[in-house]
Amino acid sequence: MKKTLEFKAHNGEIEDITLGPDNKVVTAGRDFQCCVWQQDQLVTGLRWNENLPGIPDKAYRYQACRDSGTFVGLGTVPGSVAIHIAFSLQRLYYVKEAHGIVVTDVAFVPESRGGRELLGGNEAALLSVAVDSRCKLHLLPSRRSLPVWLLLLLCAGLIVATIMLLQLAFPGFL
Repeated sequence: MKKTLEFKAHNGEIEDITLGPDNKVVTAGRDFQCCVWQQDQLVTGLRWNENLPGIPDKAYRYQACRDSGTFVGLGTVPGSVAIHIAFSLQRLYYVKEAHGIVVTDVAFVPESRGGRELLGGNEAALLSVAVDSRCKLHLLPSRRSLPVWLLLLLCAGLIVATIMLLQLAFPGFL
């Protein structure tokens, strides 16, 4: 093997590291941070005291991480599980102490035929494994969105309504 890149990602040990699409790397460290990297540049990061204010720093630590391309799945030392949007790290899903103790690994269900059956109508599924000898499935419900045709129809209606209001307010506008 040949080393291609070296940089300081965390203060202390790295608990977990995973490679994602587009050469992105996600790391979880003993310094209570989870980071998304592009080469040696920090794209975005999470820290417990910023993400969950009011929780003491030493009470939580990211233990396991995975980058599905769209989502980042995280497991913690106290057993909590979270799913974040990969590019902004906005939290979409969180279960406090889903396990009784340390989450040792997390993995997204692949979008294969069997994986789609397990997903059902959900946007993502994350498996978590912990020292409590349990494996749990966490389902991220599909976020609601407007169909494109409805959005275009609403935009067209807004344009027509604006023109009509301008015609009413300023006769001879057209």
